[in-house]
Amino acid sequence: MKLLYIILLTLLILHNTVAQDLNKVITDPRSDQEIIYGYCDREGLTSGIFNNWFEPEYKSYMVEEKILSDIDRDLLYVCFITVVLGTWCSDSQREVPRLYKILDYLAFPEKNLKLICVDRTKDAAYTEVPELSIDLVPTIIIYIGDEELGRIIESPAESLEVDLIKILGQ
Repeated sequence: MKLLYIILLTLLILHNTVAQDLNKVITDPRSDQEIIYGYCDREGLTSGIFNNWFEPEYKSYMVEEKILSDIDRDLLYVCFITVVLGTWCSDSQREVPRLYKILDYLAFPEKNLKLICVDRTKDAAYTEVPELSIDLVPTIIIYIGDEELGRIIESPAESLEVDLIKILGQ
């Protein structure tokens, strides 16, 4: 019983430590501006100065509904998406709100979406970024289980909707 108590206490402490690092804002030494660093969620992108670019782009983007009309929603709901972005990066500021708009339209489960914000060196300590081979941001990686299906790097080849359909093999 004592061992179980110690394990539970350790897990609680680890959970609180990780939770405190969500949406961590640091000052970028190069630009002297605030950026998000590490794991992030929608709340981080829609709060403070970050919402100055997120909300206008999200609201103005028109989802290509016709392209998405035949998407296999069952397949979509078993997908996981990791987005590596820089809140300092104009491409991320454009593409990430648009991706959110598409995912909202598709009712994509937000628990299957992971956001990792990097600094200008494409680093985010205590994340899996080094294993992801990130050269440009944003990088949107689509998985089923542990299998990577494809990536959208920096900007879509055609559009986010078309690229997403192609990656999913639709």
